Amino acid sequence: MSPRRLLLAALALVGLVGGALFLTQGAVRAPADPAPQALRAGAYDPPRPAPDFTLRGADGSDVRLSDHRGKAVLLTFGFTNCAAVCPTTLGTLARARAELGPAAERVQVIFVTVDPERDTAPQMKRYLAAFDTTFLGATGTPEALAAVRESYGVTAERQGDGPDYAMAHTSSIFLIDPAGRLRAMMPFGREADDFAHDVALLLER
Repeated sequence: MSPRRLLLAALALVGLVGGALFLTQGAVRAPADPAPQALRAGAYDPPRPAPDFTLRGADGSDVRLSDHRGKAVLLTFGFTNCAAVCPTTLGTLARARAELGPAAERVQVIFVTVDPERDTAPQMKRYLAAFDTTFLGATGTPEALAAVRESYGVTAERQGDGPDYAMAHTSSIFLIDPAGRLRAMMPFGREADDFAHDVALLLER
């Protein structure tokens, strides 16, 4: 082979090797697929079946958690005479539903009273309607409500005497996915955008 052909062959070989190295380096340096978005609430890992319950609704019908399969459920506990925490929570959840737009039709907020002595069905219905007419109130006997609280690890304690007593209670909100699984628990004080973000993820999965 002539010197010229040897030179051309050598250059071709260098080009092939260089191209192979470039492609290999490009594959190594390519960014990894982005990680799936994470819930902003404290996630249950692994998710677990949300304890089912049947309570008396503020509209007179039964409130059964399993009746809301196919929707994301935001489950919260409170009482209508609450001075700050409960109205703040409900106002935040109402804004979160508004942020979700059409997807809000697949979201159900359930408010379980921790004060059945004062929270009659009509009282709860009026109270919740001031935040969002789709919110469901749930009450029942003290025993039935205590059983639901126990299944979710919720505490409630009466404070004070007389008609103006308060109730100290767990203020976190439970996030349940459309398959009926308990997915996360959002602490009190988070913004509506945090709820909208997490609910949107639950509706996708």
